[in-house]
Amino acid sequence: MADEWACVASVLLAISFAHLIGARFVAWAAFTAFVLLKSEAAETLLRGVLRIAGTAIGSLLALAIVPYAAHSLPLAMASAALVGAIGLYGMITARRAYAWLLFGLTFEMILLDKLEHPDLDTIHFAQTRLLEVLAGTVACVIVSLTAATLAGRKWLAGRKPAPERMKWHPHAARHAAQAGIAIAVLPALHALLQLPQMAQAAVTVMAVMIVPVSGIGASGFVPVTRRLFQRTLGCLAGGGLALAILLLAQGSAPVLIAGTCLGIVIGRHIENGLPNVTYLGLQFTLAVLVVLVPDSYADAEIMPAVHRLISIFVGMAVLEPVLLVWHFFAPGRKRAGMGPQVENNE
Repeated sequence: MADEWACVASVLLAISFAHLIGARFVAWAAFTAFVLLKSEAAETLLRGVLRIAGTAIGSLLALAIVPYAAHSLPLAMASAALVGAIGLYGMITARRAYAWLLFGLTFEMILLDKLEHPDLDTIHFAQTRLLEVLAGTVACVIVSLTAATLAGRKWLAGRKPAPERMKWHPHAARHAAQAGIAIAVLPALHALLQLPQMAQAAVTVMAVMIVPVSGIGASGFVPVTRRLFQRTLGCLAGGGLALAILLLAQGSAPVLIAGTCLGIVIGRHIENGLPNVTYLGLQFTLAVLVVLVPDSYADAEIMPAVHRLISIFVGMAVLEPVLLVWHFFAPGRKRAGMGPQVENNE
């Protein structure tokens, strides 16, 4: 319960900071504050630094490439595939894995949002995304250090040893390449069918492909499909709670804030208490936050959760065929199990 209420404090503080600095998407600051918070203050601080670094580097690369890729479908597809694959491979194998993930996610979001909204100011988008991450990170670190101090622990006492560098891993490379192929389809889908939520679909592809190397084997189809199922179910359940709170609130900010706190506690409780569905708990909370943490409480509506669900289905539609083809036709394939539990990410 202490961890759950620390998450509540972290998210509420991040929302306050985001409003103070004029962030464009307050919910992303809330996302950051929620997913960063870990049991040890040192780990929380390190993850915060890595999230900021990854976001900054991904934004800089996007600012260099997106102006050209926005006018060239082949370049957009190639850059989306390459950066997505590199970011995922780094997430699975590198020592500073979280920075690699945010590097890839930030680039994909800026590129695909620009394709979907040609008049988007990419510089402003990158700036506000960095502001949102900073707001969430600062809030999370403040809460984590305060909790450690109140508990009488030295905040560096629980610092984990740095992971060993992983050498070239062919299964991880193949797994990341499959994600890159799926992401490459998204710009083409938008160009042909004008499908919405391409950026969040890319986030879905990268997030569900995060499985431990030992769980990939010759095919990652089984563990990835399970994560897709949990992502969908968590979004549906969290969206259902958020809709009920919206109807109850009738525009009342205190009720929306109370509902946000309730959603955070429930989602974190699922994460902490049920090892087999921790990812479902994370997605439950993020669905609640995306609805109940609007830029203005007067504009709270259920559509952000609907858009998130659409993005999951689009991500599933481009990723599952790639995984299935390899799973059934690759030479010498072996059915992969779940492997060890994997760290949850957005």
